[in-house]
Amino acid sequence: MRTFFTVWFGQLISTLGSGLTNFALGAYVYETSGSVTNFALVMFFGSLPLVILSPLAGVLADRWDRRKIILWGDIGSAVSILLIWLLLVGHDSGYWTIKAWYFYLPLFLGSACSALCFPAWIATVPLIVPRQHLGRASGMTELSSALAQIFGPILSSSLMGPIGLRGILVLDAISYLFAVGVLLFVRFPQPSRDAEKSDAPRSLKEDLREAWNFIRERPGLRRLMLFVTSIGFVVYMVMLLINPLVLAFGDVQDLGRIATTAGVGGLLGGILTSVWGGPKRRVLGLMGFSAVASLVLLLAALPPSVPLIAGAAAVFLFTFPLISSSNQVLWQTKTPPSLQGRVASLRRVLFQGTGLTVTLMGGILADQIFEPAMMPGGVLASTLGQVIGVGKGRGIAVMFIALSGLLLANVVMLAFSPRVRNLETELPDVLPAQPGPEAGPLTSTDNATARAETAPRLAPTGSTES
Repeated sequence: MRTFFTVWFGQLISTLGSGLTNFALGAYVYETSGSVTNFALVMFFGSLPLVILSPLAGVLADRWDRRKIILWGDIGSAVSILLIWLLLVGHDSGYWTIKAWYFYLPLFLGSACSALCFPAWIATVPLIVPRQHLGRASGMTELSSALAQIFGPILSSSLMGPIGLRGILVLDAISYLFAVGVLLFVRFPQPSRDAEKSDAPRSLKEDLREAWNFIRERPGLRRLMLFVTSIGFVVYMVMLLINPLVLAFGDVQDLGRIATTAGVGGLLGGILTSVWGGPKRRVLGLMGFSAVASLVLLLAALPPSVPLIAGAAAVFLFTFPLISSSNQVLWQTKTPPSLQGRVASLRRVLFQGTGLTVTLMGGILADQIFEPAMMPGGVLASTLGQVIGVGKGRGIAVMFIALSGLLLANVVMLAFSPRVRNLETELPDVLPAQPGPEAGPLTSTDNATARAETAPRLAPTGSTES
């Protein structure tokens, strides 16, 4: 796993740098414009490429050298940070007055580079990590995200005074260059392309159709993907609503304490997954920890307090690495290496697309429907209001209860799906126990042997799920 640890450390440094920029830039946009809409649009343009470019990124990850994709993606991200830095320099020098929309293009560019890197990295991990350690590898990836979530805001707020946003951007650019330097000294084994039945060039549509058919022909994986998409809906809605829920009874300092505590929960979950590797029965682990997350959301119905919400948020985020690791390992062990990039990109389109949908509809549901319904005299005040109270924030509490019910119902449906319950035994692993050589590309002989030994057995075309 030497190559994995080396690349992971480089990406950890760049992730921490991005955490600094994300917090500082968001604060800068809101403070200078005073507009929640501008802040939301900055988030939107920073997320949009993750949806619209993921299919292309998945195809490229399965066609091109994955190390070079990640390498150029990190370089492109550094360039996007440099563009933002130049915008600020021009503003401070009096050449122009900066507006929030000036950031849209560089943020779009940086997000596009991240979209290219994601499937390339996800598809590479099974080639450089032994199968029995994939859970630990996934946990370490989640751990880096948790570290950025905890220390990004803390370090960024501490550095804003001494070095300002421009200085933070320089640190972020350096972190990307560090990741690039690490990638220059490693090589990734490449999946076999010998399995192609024709030497004729394949279109983007044909490549994506092949990945979609792979998922469609395996009912267990298809149901698993839909389940994880439902988790994404719940998670994005919680992320959107947690701030107004807390600010309905507390202040910004309370929100900061809750965010830090929640980040610690995610950190502990990532550490546990990195050391433990997750449950041996991945499907049971996925369902069990998802059920825990759903029950935690019910705590929003109780009289709100900082310790209650902080504890609930910590437990909620604690389950994330364990859920993500179980899901990721299932896909990595059941998907052929030559399809890993495209399959990962299709999964991400659904997950991130759900996030964009939630961003557009969540605020409307809260402001126009649930919050008015739970105010004194509202349509739900005489029913649910008698149980959880009325007033500001109680409508969001009702939404949390509904999200809990949605997630728990999906867990129950998954438990009654034999194709998913038996996924680990019915669908054989397509990865060898040990990865290929880390010092260079796999030979065609090695690849042919691996394909012959681990070729997937398709489920019968007429098979169905009950």
